[in-house]
Amino acid sequence: MNKLYTSYEEAVDSIQNGAVLMVGGFGLCGIPEILILALAHKGVRDLTIISNNCGVDDWGLGILLQNRQIKKIVASYVGENKEFERQYLAGEVEVVLMPQGTLAEKIRAGGAGIPAFYTPAGVGTPIADGKEIRNFNGKDYVLEEALMADFSLIKGWKADNYGNIIYNKTARNFNPMIAAAGKVTIAEVEEIVEVGQLNPDHIHTPSIYVQKVLKGNFEKRIERKTIQV
Repeated sequence: MNKLYTSYEEAVDSIQNGAVLMVGGFGLCGIPEILILALAHKGVRDLTIISNNCGVDDWGLGILLQNRQIKKIVASYVGENKEFERQYLAGEVEVVLMPQGTLAEKIRAGGAGIPAFYTPAGVGTPIADGKEIRNFNGKDYVLEEALMADFSLIKGWKADNYGNIIYNKTARNFNPMIAAAGKVTIAEVEEIVEVGQLNPDHIHTPSIYVQKVLKGNFEKRIERKTIQV
């Protein structure tokens, strides 16, 4: 089945106000930057965003934050974005913070069809407040529920027309897990190849998890530029 789209506007057309979105990437590495811009242009609001962080002030998810399109953010890191800090302290955006490993596992469990799991991370802290605690082999664990999304937006390196995807090095980060945990997964990639040209042993996200795939031209911004003097 050919899942190739040429219009980003058409690819995000079904995303409406109040949708729950998972967005791949770690900092600015491996983020679906053009899909985020398409959402900014579409102007959908009251979004719940599940992602590692919220980009920087003028790029990535930071653009949706500046546009006041985000109602709630579920993340493990909220640095690098002054507007995020301002909106949170002003009570303008709801934030759910959790340990990074817990966030990754909650997403992975959602994609695997596992409703909940026990983890030692957060026991004895406010993160565990109101949650079930069980003791296994003398150690306490907190019950964490899986996360799923209406839409998953991911960034890949190569894809074929069917939506089989390969990621490039660290840009792989959260993308494979997020691809599996969305009801509809939309992928933007650097290169589209014909079906059969990808080595099956190298495919990270099988096409069964992807509903739409697009080719993009990317800016490759650097979050923190470090130079030698």
